[in-house]
Amino acid sequence: MEVKIGVQHAPRELVVEVAGSTSDVESALGQALAGLGPLRLTDVKGRTVIVPSDRIAYIEIGASTTGQVGFRS
Repeated sequence: MEVKIGVQHAPRELVVEVAGSTSDVESALGQALAGLGPLRLTDVKGRTVIVPSDRIAYIEIGASTTGQVGFRS
């Protein structure tokens, strides 16, 4: 699933493809916003993304849109 993270004072959003569920991402976000440390997400390639919780502007959680090529009529 695709997670977009808006970071304050950053010109672009972070886009992370995670293998977990929506509830996993919401749980990690809840812990970060409760002051239990930064937001930590691991992408499908095993890389870890760490965002300081006080810099999170927004998070968009959605389905992946990989493999869409071409035109639709």
